[in-house]
Amino acid sequence: MSEAVTRTVTTPPGLLASLDPLLREWLPRQRWFAGKGRPVTGFDLVAATELLPATAKLGLYHLLVRAHQPLQPGHGGSEQPGDCYQLFIGVREALPPRLAPALIGHVSRGPLAGRTVYEALHDTRPADLLLEALRTQARVGGLRFERDPRQEIRPGLVPRLMTVEQSNSSVVYGDTFILKLMRRVVPGINPDLELPLALAREGCPRVPPPTAWLVAVAEDTAGSSHTPEPYVLGVLQPFVQGATDGWELALRELAKGEDFVAEARAIGRTTAEVHTALARALPTVTLGHVPVRALVDGMTERLEAAVHAVPALRPYAQDLRSAYTALDDLASEGRTWTAQRVHGDLHLGQCLRSPAGSWSLIDFEGEPARPLAERRMPQPAVRDVAGMLRSFDYAARTADPPQPDWAARCRAAYCSGYAEAAGRDPRTEPVLLRAYETDKAVYEAVYEARHRPDWLPVPLAALRRLASADPT
Repeated sequence: MSEAVTRTVTTPPGLLASLDPLLREWLPRQRWFAGKGRPVTGFDLVAATELLPATAKLGLYHLLVRAHQPLQPGHGGSEQPGDCYQLFIGVREALPPRLAPALIGHVSRGPLAGRTVYEALHDTRPADLLLEALRTQARVGGLRFERDPRQEIRPGLVPRLMTVEQSNSSVVYGDTFILKLMRRVVPGINPDLELPLALAREGCPRVPPPTAWLVAVAEDTAGSSHTPEPYVLGVLQPFVQGATDGWELALRELAKGEDFVAEARAIGRTTAEVHTALARALPTVTLGHVPVRALVDGMTERLEAAVHAVPALRPYAQDLRSAYTALDDLASEGRTWTAQRVHGDLHLGQCLRSPAGSWSLIDFEGEPARPLAERRMPQPAVRDVAGMLRSFDYAARTADPPQPDWAARCRAAYCSGYAEAAGRDPRTEPVLLRAYETDKAVYEAVYEARHRPDWLPVPLAALRRLASADPT
């Protein structure tokens, strides 16, 4: 195995051209593809690595490809810079029936002519190869498989691909580890590796510590005058066997008519412990009037765009703006706030409860649609709190009939739990909290109007409350 993955590799000429027509059809059908609704018109090869030679019975290529797509109407020009995707391409003469759902297509020309290509993460041997490469800290072309030497990775763990992913893919190894593989990737330090590593150094037990990770230096940066930033492609972490995510657990308790107050309080404590550890591990900054004005301007711009896109928001627009102007007014009077690194996309689905009852937080990538530099900026911890408060509201609105009182109890318990661990209650900053919760609900309204119109009443109910004189 080590010989197979530590040698220098070369990519056969014409590889991407031979795959191009198949990938144009296959890629847009994947749940993690970000450019839905626009055709793929071509690809650029960012990097290619042969992990198993295609001359053998089973071949495996690791590709980073940039997809070209037409611009949305009204943006000018014909195409926009494409997103870069990480692909694992398996190569066989023919697929066994168990791999039929993984089919990409049959290659008609080029170096793989006559072979069948497929999504290799469905296959046991390619998944085995990835874990072994991480275990042995392999070097394959531009790929670097790194690991924490203090943590043991036993060989021979049986892999299985999880099928519930949205923006990424995950492989579980023997109920011991989970390998999260980013699909849409950008060069730079990914918070999903950076923050858990920082929390591990602080000894924070609320986030599974990274065991190993996969990075790549893209070949299209060769010859540049600066050192290229690597792509973070995957993170291996301990798998919490038997864990239940907070969203699933909340819906289960709602369906049974059970309270969720104790769990909400525990999640609040967990959030505060993670925030406290992040503030110790990484720099914090003070936000005065100038940065707060920029923050308010961004929120206001998003509201104006949302009112244009979602006419149902118009009756509340003026009162919702007051949530932002109130924050700007406080800053102009000399109020300041501390900003730190935060989770960035916190909701019930990012919280895991172990069978023993302890909670942990996962998926520190932030909102994938936002630029990486923005996701890595220090922000008020209240942003994560607002995301969780909205998540309780969403859970309550899935019940028939909706249970707003259930959400109110959970929101209060979450803030109380946060205060127990942090020594400060988020509700003592009502202006800041209202601004962030409003911004989140505005984003939700646009998303639901575009993708799930039946869910639009959920954020609209919150925005009616937030537009009122007493939005508690």
